Amino acid sequence: MNSHERFLTAFNRKPADRLPVTTHHVMPSFLNQYLNGATNMEFFNRFGLDPIHWVVHHKPDPNRGEFYDPTQKELGFLDAERICTENWQFKTEKIPNRDYHTERFSILTPEKELSMVLQSDDHTTWIAKHLIKNKKDIDIIAKHLPAPKCDVEAINREAEEFGDQGIVRSHICCFDGYGQPGTWQDFACLYGIENLIMATFEDPQWVHTFLKVLYNRKKTYIDSMQGAKFDILELGGGDASTTVISPDIFENFVAAYDKPLIEAAHKAGQRISYHTCGGMMPILENIADMEPDAMETFTPPSMGGDVDLARAKKRIGDRVCMIGGFDQFHYFTGCTPQETRKEVRRCFEVAGEGGGFILSPSDHFFEAEIPLLEAFGDEARNCKYE
Repeated sequence: MNSHERFLTAFNRKPADRLPVTTHHVMPSFLNQYLNGATNMEFFNRFGLDPIHWVVHHKPDPNRGEFYDPTQKELGFLDAERICTENWQFKTEKIPNRDYHTERFSILTPEKELSMVLQSDDHTTWIAKHLIKNKKDIDIIAKHLPAPKCDVEAINREAEEFGDQGIVRSHICCFDGYGQPGTWQDFACLYGIENLIMATFEDPQWVHTFLKVLYNRKKTYIDSMQGAKFDILELGGGDASTTVISPDIFENFVAAYDKPLIEAAHKAGQRISYHTCGGMMPILENIADMEPDAMETFTPPSMGGDVDLARAKKRIGDRVCMIGGFDQFHYFTGCTPQETRKEVRRCFEVAGEGGGFILSPSDHFFEAEIPLLEAFGDEARNCKYE
């Protein structure tokens, strides 16, 4: 099998020729620090992993007065083109800070300028000040927020060029400036997860009101993906994990909105991988009930998650493809290649039976010893199905 066929076989919960092996994202900082600025494909080829090509392209609807943001000079890591209207425009300004790159990202509306403060280092970006500071801010957002459409032609050009080297992957549209694919996760980025959890108890109707706004925006984007040659798209986020929220909050405020988005994606001919980095065990069946095609990241307790990979396989392995499960903190650094190989083999033995398992680090990694990456890829390629 080629890598594309191997991935698709796993998505269909069948055994491939061997264990599919990949990584969630290849972080630019890792490529620069360890591989002299190698490309993603050079990374995948160097370590013999099954490649993933991430691609995101949005387009405006001129009939709705939409246009591309003229201030967006270049796209960063996994960025999409921002969509403006006369009443929804952007401004960024650098803020002096001796420790981190800091900038204020502002959204200009007729009623008010909304802003968040973002900080970043060589590895990642985070929110220092959230966008929603007053509950009435969601009324302004609801009034003016445009919904991007998928640029199907741009996606398909990249998919054709990539061919069968691996899979073409993307994510459901995120909020402008800083957001994530899941409806709840997007809200958490804008308001702060602690604030949002408290609001589910103090003012649940307000929470539902804005979740519906975010849901409708994502649904519009999903409906526009018909014919796009994605192999799978990401939905969800770590703030939906049970190391952050309770199963009751998950069911009432997360699944209530993300399940119909998965249904819409299926109607548009797309597959969904539901991403929950953190605790999953109390809600494994809840996630599977949303009927995604795959689930990730199956983070083990040694990395702050709670997943017992063998138990997870027994509980939901016949319902979804499982992606992840590998502890990159302890087996990409500070151990021997033999120990890395042993962990690869363990993951295959407890989760690989019958197929439907893709070995991957549990989300990002920023540091790794080259011999351990080599052992990771080589041992996975030796995990063969009869």
